[in-house]
Amino acid sequence: MAVLQKIVLLKSRLRSAELAIADYVLANSAQIRQLSSQELAQAVGVSQATVVRFTQKLGYKGYPDFKFAINDSLHQQASPKSIKLHGDIALNDNFQEMARKLLAGKIEVLTNTLSANDQASMEQGCQLLTQARRIMLTGKGASFLVAQDFCLKLRKLGLQAIAESDNHIQLADLAHYNNKDLLVVISESGETPEMIVVSQYASSRGIPLLSLTGFAPNTVAKLSVLNLKTVANENAARLSSILSRNAQELVIDLLFIMLTQSSARGRKMVEASNQAVAEYRKR
Repeated sequence: MAVLQKIVLLKSRLRSAELAIADYVLANSAQIRQLSSQELAQAVGVSQATVVRFTQKLGYKGYPDFKFAINDSLHQQASPKSIKLHGDIALNDNFQEMARKLLAGKIEVLTNTLSANDQASMEQGCQLLTQARRIMLTGKGASFLVAQDFCLKLRKLGLQAIAESDNHIQLADLAHYNNKDLLVVISESGETPEMIVVSQYASSRGIPLLSLTGFAPNTVAKLSVLNLKTVANENAARLSSILSRNAQELVIDLLFIMLTQSSARGRKMVEASNQAVAEYRKR
């Protein structure tokens, strides 16, 4: 994801001093190439340390890496436009260039998603999952594939989880859920009509909602008791939800491993599940 797009996505989570830096950079991106961190701090009216923290919050090691990203972003804007096939991948890229861009995009999305979810939030997610009597997971399209994967992992741990994509069945089942149960909604946009309907219904019945959505503010996130984030550039051209799915899978895999680490019973259940499948394959 380009650095300027990243700043726009992160604005809602920045402190006032960091927000002032973000606004200045967005309005004067061409000038940043000529400014040191101290000069930028003076121009905005903040400390140099605040500038450095701002760049690190964006996922860069420090101000020099941030300036390099600004330069690269401006260079891409100035370059002749090629037909975009997926993200930064152009229609006329050769195999090596396509593979390099795809790998770089995946690494960036995974790194940014990891930074967007702190340990406390992940631990709260684990607590919601382990305390729930029943868990319903849902999503649309590729997000539902991730929900199914997470459902299988939770069932291996011995948790009472189901994955359901049909709105009618969701609502019929949720009519029997209460505050001891949990709804998990996975949606990159957080604005899919079907996901909003089921989230609003759960909220009206006092059913806790754990959501995994994109970083930008959205309806599903606002209805959640806990919202975990993915950071994928879904405004770019795309053939499929490749990067957003990678980001979602990172979060669910982190939760699964954390749950396994924290529960001896869960580890035994996973072992028993794996053993059952292994014995079946020997037939």
